[in-house]
Amino acid sequence: MLKAVVFDDEYIVLQGLRTMIDWRRFGVELAGTASDGLAALRMLLALKPDIVFSDIRMPGMDGLKLIETAARDLPDTTFVVFSGFTEFEYVKRAIGLGVVDYVDKPVTVPKIEEALLKALARIEKRQQLSALRDSWEAGREELLERAVMDLLLVGDKAAERCGELYGPDWKRIHGVTVLAFSDAQPPWREHESYRVVNATNGDERLSVAFRYDLSEQEAWEERLLELAGEERNVFGSGRTYASVNDAPQSYREALRALRYGRFMGDTGRTRIEDVEGSARMPADRLKHEEAVIVSLRIGDENGLTRALEGFEAWVEEQQLDPERTEQELLKLAYLGRSVMEEQAVDEGLAEKIRHRELSVMHTRGEMFRWLRQQLDAQLAWKKASSRLPRHAAVNRALAYLEERYGQDVSLQDLAEHVGMNPTYLSLLFKEEMGATYIKHLTHIRMERAKEMLRDGFRVNEVSEKVGYLNYRHFTETFKKHVGVTPGQYREGYQVGKPG
Repeated sequence: MLKAVVFDDEYIVLQGLRTMIDWRRFGVELAGTASDGLAALRMLLALKPDIVFSDIRMPGMDGLKLIETAARDLPDTTFVVFSGFTEFEYVKRAIGLGVVDYVDKPVTVPKIEEALLKALARIEKRQQLSALRDSWEAGREELLERAVMDLLLVGDKAAERCGELYGPDWKRIHGVTVLAFSDAQPPWREHESYRVVNATNGDERLSVAFRYDLSEQEAWEERLLELAGEERNVFGSGRTYASVNDAPQSYREALRALRYGRFMGDTGRTRIEDVEGSARMPADRLKHEEAVIVSLRIGDENGLTRALEGFEAWVEEQQLDPERTEQELLKLAYLGRSVMEEQAVDEGLAEKIRHRELSVMHTRGEMFRWLRQQLDAQLAWKKASSRLPRHAAVNRALAYLEERYGQDVSLQDLAEHVGMNPTYLSLLFKEEMGATYIKHLTHIRMERAKEMLRDGFRVNEVSEKVGYLNYRHFTETFKKHVGVTPGQYREGYQVGKPG
């Protein structure tokens, strides 16, 4: 309901208007009356009424002075004046002050009701115009937000349309900075050195600052510090670029900085400079990677848990950013899959790697839970799948060792021959054969050495033929496996040989 007040120094006028006008019939509440200008001014500023009826001549302050004084603070208030004075100057001044009507005394009910209707009509028209203006501004702002989002996505191709909606200040822009928020964007106060336009893209909540004066960096940083001090605000900031066409780059940097801040559990602001400055090459990665793969290969769930816990602690210690962590975890997931495929009868049984799920996660814990789910699925598949009597790669390795036992055969050479990662081959070989490849190679060499010694070859010849260039090393190895030295074995066999 609208509020009205009446000011007049005649008691009978105040009493009459209070009792003889049915204010509520017009949707108006009579909120107060005053009989002098100073009291009237205090009431105006306190009540902020919609409609004011005021006498021109009052003690303390006349009505026109009252309106002139209060109108600055009450731009939406409608004024009606009445007086027994009809001089043109009063009327002219009243009109100049925006008074909606001028009522001659003596004041009557019909005159007041007619003036009240005029005041209501003025208020309604003003409200309609205000609503229309608000609607137009809201529509324009919505279009601007969409145009700004297009600018972030495609750059210069959307710049012209964005500039048309932005207005004449577009030409004043000397830089653009993008911020990405974890929650709703904060309210932005107007500032002479920048204008901020909010935009959204799915779950992305963005603020794009168009900078008019880059020398006013202090004011900009001060506002960002204020935001960083509010705990609910976790946000990332991209770099400031001189051309609006580079807004997409600042946009990508802001998203990356936000993800890093969330991942590290930070609050407040994370700058892209902080993210890139923290990047470092991983160290001691392989030992953690191998621990996970070993546990996966032998089906050790408890060992897998310990290996993943150690790997997560290493990632935290290295301060890896979310992108680097994502790469490391994806690599482990795919390595795990390759281990499964080495033993697969039907590769279609293997769980697919849902890598897109990882790219939208914000915390280290979420990422490692994802990896554990992938590896658990691979372990379950391994237990349920059937296997060949012997892995084809192991058969190829055995044949290679039988053929090359007299040469220096390294694990790397053997792995390259069968086309497999050395670590995985070593684990697979031991699982299939019950011994490491080097023990198996030594066994082959000792058996061939015994054959040659029985055929009468000299010990030093046998040593070279089975791959031992060091005679002493061959002798020690032979005695360890056979129980006697090569010479004793040869002599013993010759003594026992039928003549």
